[in-house]
Amino acid sequence: MRVTPLLFALILFSHLAFAQVPQVPREIKFADMTLRLNAHAQREIQQDVDALYRSPQYFQMKLDRVNLYMPTIERVLREEGVPMDVKYMVIQESSLIPDAVSTSNAVGFWQFKKGTAEEVYLRVDNQIDERKNVVSSTRGAARYLKKHHGHLDNWMTTVVSYLMGLGGAKGYYGTSMHGKKVVDIDKNTHWYFKKFLAHKIAFENQVGKLVSNGTYLEEFRVNGPTDFGTVARQLGVTEAHLREYNKWSSNGKIPGDRTYTVVYVRDGSTPPRPALASNQPQTDVEIYRNNQSAYPRVTGNTSRATQPGQIKVNNIKAVQAAQNSSIEAFADRIGKNERKIRRVNDLKKKDRIEAGSYYYTKRKKAKAKHAEEHVVKAGETLWEISQLHGIRLNSLKAKNRIYKDKDLRPGMVLKLQDYRKRNEEIEMARPSTPKPQNPPARQVAQQETQTAPARQNTPSQPAAQTFPAKPAESRTNTTVHKVSPGETLYAISRKYEVTVDELRNWNNLGVESILSIGQDLIIRK
Repeated sequence: MRVTPLLFALILFSHLAFAQVPQVPREIKFADMTLRLNAHAQREIQQDVDALYRSPQYFQMKLDRVNLYMPTIERVLREEGVPMDVKYMVIQESSLIPDAVSTSNAVGFWQFKKGTAEEVYLRVDNQIDERKNVVSSTRGAARYLKKHHGHLDNWMTTVVSYLMGLGGAKGYYGTSMHGKKVVDIDKNTHWYFKKFLAHKIAFENQVGKLVSNGTYLEEFRVNGPTDFGTVARQLGVTEAHLREYNKWSSNGKIPGDRTYTVVYVRDGSTPPRPALASNQPQTDVEIYRNNQSAYPRVTGNTSRATQPGQIKVNNIKAVQAAQNSSIEAFADRIGKNERKIRRVNDLKKKDRIEAGSYYYTKRKKAKAKHAEEHVVKAGETLWEISQLHGIRLNSLKAKNRIYKDKDLRPGMVLKLQDYRKRNEEIEMARPSTPKPQNPPARQVAQQETQTAPARQNTPSQPAAQTFPAKPAESRTNTTVHKVSPGETLYAISRKYEVTVDELRNWNNLGVESILSIGQDLIIRK
């Protein structure tokens, strides 16, 4: 075969490009941190970078997968409020192979074990495995990492916790890294993080380039029940094509329990802003509805949340209750006026303070700052919604012309910023499987024995607590299980032959809640 001068030049350029292996610098910017590498760490990480570049053919294959999936991964991480640098973890975990399986039976893009996947709301059964869905699994990984960061307050240790679990990372680092923004990387730095830095250095200047075959990934949101054949005809692709890129559905069927994202490959240059194909255009409101579990937003020194002046909730000064008590006792403990605590939290004199819940110490706002609306879940009250978003209870009622809890219906879309016009119909959200709100765990966790999704034997547990549910759920005709060291929701659900969601609903546990040793869990059979 005769090689043309142009083809020869392209081949030569390709080899030259790969010959220029990135060099590990003395200083690296990562998330909100500055990392300073000594000579030993530079050499160690450089060896891993060199290994990634050793085979140009293999590197190109991996790079094509990275640039195919990365726009979608970046979008989800951005929506979840996770630093963009976290995206290099998915390359390290699975090389972007959707159905990758580890020796410890961790599966998918982000290498979740079954129990941990279910605890971040991924469906895993004999029909659907969302660990193999790039959108769902990335959202699950973001939730998992945000939960850990809330405890560790450091993105380096949070990355390591993906391997070690929250309990493992706490035991390894203690509180020495909390809040640190400048860190020295040396021979004692955990190997998993140095391996992560090698992937970041190897790929950060390669991400965003065209896939070598000139294709890009498109997303299509589907509300079932339907199947790949029907969707394929709608998209103008083959059913075999959808099966190849959507291995999360084992039989090609899409159930109607939630909205699923189907991905397919199209020819041409990636749009400037990755378009989200859908039955209807996705708006910012729809993105919020899919991400409603991100509220309330807690910032500050979360490790000292029970101390006044340490945290803000929805950008309003707040404090977390350390124990069940009266409003008077709570106000006395934090050094605040009882009347003010009742007034700023819209509490009645007879209301009780619940351990693990957040209470404002400054007045809530006339409208929510971060969200435009709230989709009502079953059992929610107007007070809970007002606390969740930092909006005054009277303002919430007035904006929506709803004044009693009995008038709330699951799926109602309540306005948090604008007023509902007179005679304006209340919008109802498209039905989906309701996710539990994030009410408090029964007590503040004292110990965690959680593990990482990919390599530990026990799946990890969700982390922080939020606002209490009122009124309390009836506890008649129940069995009480006392949590033992190392137990997880998934393990307990298997023991009693119930689901993780049922355990959450019975015990008012949200995705951010954690278990504590000795905690009583209600089991309804």
